[in-house]
Amino acid sequence: MEVDALLRSISPSATKVDLSAGGNKVFRLREETGETSIVKVFATQTRERRERHALEALAAVAGVPKILSRGIDEGLAWIQMTDGGNWDLAVLPRNPNIIRNAGRVLRGVHESKANLTNLANEIDNEQIGAHYNNTLARLEKFRRRLSLPAEILERASDAGPPMASPSRPAHTRPTPNQFLVTEEGTVSLVDWEWATVAPPEWDVSLASWQFANVLGDEAGAAFLDGYGAVVTQARLKSWIAYHSAMLMLEAAESRDGRLHAMAPLVRALADAVGYR
Repeated sequence: MEVDALLRSISPSATKVDLSAGGNKVFRLREETGETSIVKVFATQTRERRERHALEALAAVAGVPKILSRGIDEGLAWIQMTDGGNWDLAVLPRNPNIIRNAGRVLRGVHESKANLTNLANEIDNEQIGAHYNNTLARLEKFRRRLSLPAEILERASDAGPPMASPSRPAHTRPTPNQFLVTEEGTVSLVDWEWATVAPPEWDVSLASWQFANVLGDEAGAAFLDGYGAVVTQARLKSWIAYHSAMLMLEAAESRDGRLHAMAPLVRALADAVGYR
């Protein structure tokens, strides 16, 4: 079945807008009544199963999209869900109240008792320690291409991996573009394919760091305020070191040629480990 035929079978009279920006295809359907919904057509049935499992487990959590219908038609796995809004927080002007609401949504996810083991294993303190050290070791061979001083990696290694609280339901990629906003200001967190059980600091540090990068330090502080938990700056910095090292390695191992665009991540890692 072609995607257009699938969309017509879901809602024959709706108009569609293609929102796709990755391996999956995403569409907004607008009914004649003005009501909207989102249809995600997945690249594989495994990816649909992961997202569906997360959405079902988090169905009672405010700010998580709700499944309206789903199916597998001639090999196309799809989910129709509630529409989180036309805008994401990466493109909206800085609004501290809305950003605080995003923090509250994430806190609600972490406080739920959902079973979100979508990955092979939950992410725990031991796994993070091993992955952190392995990441730094693998970064060593890309140092010249990344213009990454050896002293930064040495400081990161000496500092050791970030400390983690007991694992909870986690999104794992809660960046500003994953928080959608309606015209009424309601915030939703979308794209749950990589949800699992992980230390809450993973999500909190990544989200607040990226809000600060995209919208300024006040936005990062507003997110933490909305989240409502006290996370020390020292602990946040140790997690930012982990995230920036991971992102650098992912880029280095997947791109050809020079890596000038990684300079902000090099600076983030340097700042996180106190290198000047």
